[in-house]
Amino acid sequence: MKLERATTGDLATLHALVERAYRGETARGGWSHEADLLTGPRTSEVELQGLLDAGEHLLVWRDDGVIRACVRLVDLGDGLSYLGMLTVDPALQGEGLGKRLLAAAEGYAGEVLGARRMEMQVFSRRRELLSFYDRRGYKPTGERRPFPYGEWPDAGALYNDLEFVVLEKAL
Repeated sequence: MKLERATTGDLATLHALVERAYRGETARGGWSHEADLLTGPRTSEVELQGLLDAGEHLLVWRDDGVIRACVRLVDLGDGLSYLGMLTVDPALQGEGLGKRLLAAAEGYAGEVLGARRMEMQVFSRRRELLSFYDRRGYKPTGERRPFPYGEWPDAGALYNDLEFVVLEKAL
């Protein structure tokens, strides 16, 4: 799976993909959504542009020229990279693309960012997603991070006790 860095010209399509995969009824077409936890927007074109401007690695996978998947990588230094926003078009979920995307992101992090370890955070309520990552070698570090309600007041949180489990894998 060939990943390439997103450009400003990709952001409208990328934003639509992320929203479709994480929120609302369209997200329910896949299995890895947050629609049962949050009702507000997952991101915005402005936020995505900010990631590009900050030099983060917002990577996309294209199928016949159309963006069908993406992932965000952040170099945290000291051989540690953060993986987030792993997204596969809900219509294509269940075909193994998520596994391939994760493996490609890990390879990219090792080759381009010099990562020896990968970190991510997953909602503690997302048991099936935690299991998915566990099967791919990601283990809980013991750290939990609270959901940033104050920073994301428009997220539409359906629970007042949301938290993230921090996972890590040696690459």
